Amino acid sequence: MPKSDIMLQLEFQHHGTRMPQSTKTAILVIGGAEDKVHGREILHTFFGRCGSVDARIAIIPSASREPALIGERYVSIFEDMGAKEIRVLDIRDRAQAEDLELQQYIEECTGVFMTGGDQLRLCGLLADTPLMEKVRQRVQQGEITLAGTSAGAAVMGHHMIAGGGSGESPNRSLVDMATGLGIIPEIIVDQHFHNRNRMARLMSAVAAHPERLGIGIDEDTCAMFERDGMLQVMGKGTVTIIDPAELSYTNHEQSGATDPLSLHNLRVHILSYGDRYHLHKRCLIAPDG
Repeated sequence: MPKSDIMLQLEFQHHGTRMPQSTKTAILVIGGAEDKVHGREILHTFFGRCGSVDARIAIIPSASREPALIGERYVSIFEDMGAKEIRVLDIRDRAQAEDLELQQYIEECTGVFMTGGDQLRLCGLLADTPLMEKVRQRVQQGEITLAGTSAGAAVMGHHMIAGGGSGESPNRSLVDMATGLGIIPEIIVDQHFHNRNRMARLMSAVAAHPERLGIGIDEDTCAMFERDGMLQVMGKGTVTIIDPAELSYTNHEQSGATDPLSLHNLRVHILSYGDRYHLHKRCLIAPDG
């Protein structure tokens, strides 16, 4: 059985964190494999930020090879929670993202959830379409809550990690970059982070784009971004922040594809449940701050 709002309130208080206001919109960037069965804390938070029982949710499963199946799974979850309305926007070609009826639902909904799968597929179908522009506009105006898990998280930045390897030192060939949806342009997101040993991959991406902030998110973990730039961590794992603002040297431009990269004076933060970080100020917020 899903936890009640009261149980979640107590759980947040136990962790020393106030329960988010249900009407306050946010962007939830989820590292994949979020709990869908037991406490469902991350999904409950998304549901609450969409308006709880007044939530009208659009599920976009376009990243998945089985969009109907994964879409229905999330429909069942949010139905169990008591959402007012849920629609799966099963977009399989770009022309569908121009459909006026689907755009109208984006205008009316209170939350959008982008599922996992292949981030290149998701961007190929949705980037620069009327539907995605409506999503972006409503998110920026604070009118809806947006969540993306796994591939749906990877697309959040302007620069997107499309693929790559792990288990090596940082190098240029370790990461394949593409253009994301630019919901939070300042960040480069990597997901399934420590679970798939992706620290070197994210560092390689940051070396190529040192004006961006690297955000690595573990499975069943969420970096929740408020409109004021505050990031808060929830879930079972950690969020790793790689900040190159004070990077003093990198050999990225001079190195060969597989040569190891130098990254001097790179700042790394590891955040766990309840920890907060200010995206614009690029600083940690003290637990009692």
